[in-house]
Amino acid sequence: MNRPPKRLLGRRELIDFPAFALGGIEAKVDTGAYTSAIHCTNIRLEPDAHGRPVLLVNLLDPGHDGADGRPLAFPDFVLRDIRSSNGEVQERYVIQAVVQLYGKHFEAEFSLSDRSDMKYPVLLGRSLLRQGRFVVDVARRNLSYKAQARAAARRARS
Repeated sequence: MNRPPKRLLGRRELIDFPAFALGGIEAKVDTGAYTSAIHCTNIRLEPDAHGRPVLLVNLLDPGHDGADGRPLAFPDFVLRDIRSSNGEVQERYVIQAVVQLYGKHFEAEFSLSDRSDMKYPVLLGRSLLRQGRFVVDVARRNLSYKAQARAAARRARS
């Protein structure tokens, strides 16, 4: 059975969310977290035209490139208990989102929380790392974006 090779990620990575038209978002790679997380504000449920609940959120802060303040709607979500880094259990909404690393798309679960007091708006957890067969080199950063830039330069030369 041939497994794809493992790829390196640094302790911090620049990632893209293609479905949200967001690119170059700083993310902290956290092997201690199982679920990935993304910063959002103004989290609320509103009914759609059929009366089903839709989760509306503002992803990131207006200062982030591509974050225009418009609410994003998620018809598919779950409410789950998530244990934070300080051991406190919080009930959070969790969505499925596609993240791009090394030019490839990976679908992962992201818990939604206000991370405004955190240095990085996105946290990449173990379930995403396992899915992508990533290993972490804590002495490096932005390996995915650097690899994509090198590949783009090679394509431009040919």
